[in-house]
Order: sequence, then structure tokens, then C-alpha cells
Amino acid sequence: MMRSLFSGVSGLRAHQTRMDVIGNNIANVNTVGYKSSRVTFQEIFSETLKGAGAPEGGRGGTNPQQVGLGISLASIDTLHTRGSIESTGYPLDLAIEGNGFFIVSDGAAPKFTRAGNFSRDTEGTIVNGNGLKVLGWMADAVGNIDTSVSPGAIQIPENLQMAPMATDSITITGNLDANAEIDDIVPFETLYYDELGRENKLCFNLVKTADNEWELQDLDGNANQVTIITPDGTTKRNVATNLTAELVFDSGKLSSTTPKTVTVSANTTALPHVSEDIVIDISSITQFAGDSGIDPLSVSGYAAGSLESFSFDANGIATGVFTNGKSKVLCRIAIANFNNPAGLQKVGSNLYIQTPNSGQPSIGIAGESGRGTINPSSLEMSNVDISKEFTDMIITQRGFQANSRIITTSDEMLQELVNMKR
Repeated sequence: MMRSLFSGVSGLRAHQTRMDVIGNNIANVNTVGYKSSRVTFQEIFSETLKGAGAPEGGRGGTNPQQVGLGISLASIDTLHTRGSIESTGYPLDLAIEGNGFFIVSDGAAPKFTRAGNFSRDTEGTIVNGNGLKVLGWMADAVGNIDTSVSPGAIQIPENLQMAPMATDSITITGNLDANAEIDDIVPFETLYYDELGRENKLCFNLVKTADNEWELQDLDGNANQVTIITPDGTTKRNVATNLTAELVFDSGKLSSTTPKTVTVSANTTALPHVSEDIVIDISSITQFAGDSGIDPLSVSGYAAGSLESFSFDANGIATGVFTNGKSKVLCRIAIANFNNPAGLQKVGSNLYIQTPNSGQPSIGIAGESGRGTINPSSLEMSNVDISKEFTDMIITQRGFQANSRIITTSDEMLQELVNMKR
């Protein structure tokens, strides 16, 4: 009689715990990156009233006689199935497609999360909603990232600047009319950048001197020189090049003996604030019958710029776009993976910490070694299945009611036993 009472009590406790877990799942149905939990039960050991008997003589064997002593919790498991992806359009919202966790830290032991709703603090450091710094790797001045070192805090400052780069190469394309008269002039000009990011103008003329021969002249008519005009247009200087002969064409193209590049030597007098020679590629210039015209195909270098926007890609690399029209790699998010994610321990605020049963984190880049890829401008929603939780809630309620009936019925039976002495 007392055994049934204790069995009913254990059932009430177990089903109440299961209801607590279900209630928490439903409460977190809209929590970013939340992973639902489930409860499983197991029976408590049984009291053996009679052991099993082996067959003997003409009689067969007998089975053991046991009375169970109730129910207990077998496990409360965290289900690391993937939640739905919601597109937000915000560049610092990141979702992981597949396995892995973002790594965050407050300077102590790192913590792990699937919630990628990040933002920037006043220093441009990427943080989660509680101010923990998101870990990854910063790019160097030219955009290279060394992922072999330990990850640290990553920053994308609002006022990030890109230093200017001086021009060191210019490529020209165009045509010189084969029917042009002697002394006909075809002008060329383009902007180039010095090391301070200022735009200077480089000009020269191609003058026909004979059949299939053209001479490069500056604006003052000096052979084999170019003219440089400063940004304000007030200073003009003529600079010598490496050319010492005419540009000779053979069947419409530069002859094999004609240099295919023109080098403008860099020095403080000729090209202020330019430390490297400017090499002008003229190999694409042709001489066919038709209109004359030569234009810059490409000019290296750029002015200074400030960060205009940025975005992450599927590999967790953030690329910034600057006001000078250039883009640059800024940083890369680190991803951690575990042999047993279910072994992680929840510590609140969508965070986990490693445990002896989760194993050590495998930290690296997205898309490699079993780590998932990044879905930028998106968030992973909770993986709670409302229909399943409501069904489990009904089952749990009925289980609780049935166990309470065990206690009520056992109590009535005990009351009848007490009343026998009257």
C-alpha cells in the first residue's frame, strides 16, 4: 500500500519537472538561437518479492516477482537541431548554417552561443547583447588574415579610414589614325594619385612625325617627356621618361623594337610625394584607319577614404566599402565546434560553457572541419516545435492527473483499513 503512495509521489515530481521544461521551451519560442530541451523518464529499481526459479524435475521454471517503486528522471537533453533562418537585413546579424557556435568573452573563459544578434560598442568592437566581445581575427593593413593565431576581439570602427595609395601603373588603350597627316596631334590625359591621396593630372601628346611613326611630347612640345599638373592647377612641370626613340608601328601594332611601356621616374623634383616610378603600359595602342583617340584603361592607386558600409560573407569574412570606391577585408569571425554539443552547459543569456562531456572546442573558420557556414544579415530562430510542445503538455498533464489519482486511491484504501477496527 505504501509503495503505491511513493510511486504516485515520484510520478508527480517527475511530471512536474517535465512540465517545467515544456513551459520553458514554450516561453523561449521566440528566443534567438534557443535550443529546446526534452525530459525522459526511467523506472526506479524494483523490490523483488520472489526470485526466478529454474526448471526442476517435472516442473518448469518460474519468473521473478517484482514490484516497481516508481519513476525518476533519466535525462534532460538539449536538442541541437537547426532552427529556422530569418532574414533581417542588418549587417551584424549572423546565423550559422550547420554545426558550430560563435565565441564570446568578457576577458575570462570563453563562452559559446548560437545567437548572432551582434552590435558595435563605442570603440567599434563587435559585442553580443550583454556586451561580451565576439572573437575572431583582424586583417592587417593590406587585408590579409592570419587564422593560425588565437582569436581575439574584432573591431569595425565607425570612422575607420583607408590610407591613400600612390599610383604606380597606368594602362592606356586606343587607336591612332593611320591616315593622319604629319604633325597631327592626339592628346592624352588622366588623373593619378600621390602618396597623400591627392589627384594630379598627367598629360602628353602623341604627334605623328612620319609614316607609321609617332613621338611622345609634353604639352610644351618637348620630346619623350610628360607634363604633370598639380591638383590646384597652378603648377606645371615637364618630366622626362625612359623613351629615346619614336613609337613605330608595324601592321597596325607597335613594332617589336618599340618599348611597350613608358616609365616616368619618381623623385621629389619630378613627382612630389611619389616614391615609385609610374609605368605607363602603351602596348594596347594600335594604328589603324579610323578615328584617333587614346584613353586610360586602368590607373592604380586611390585617394584616402572612410568606411561607408560593410558586410559578412558565408566564410565569416567582413569586407568594408570605403568612400573612395575601394573595398578591403576587415576581419573574420571565429567558429567553435564540439564533438558532443549536447554536453555543453547552459549558463543563461543564450550562452553555453564547455564541460568534460562536451569535449574541447575545435576553433577555426566557417565552412571547414565540420563547421557550418555563415548566413549573413540573418538570425537563427528557436527550434521549439509548438505543436509538439502542446502535445507533450497534454500528455504530461494526464500523467500528472493519473499519478495524483494513485495517491487519492491509496489514501482511500488506507482509510478503509483504519476503519476496520471500529
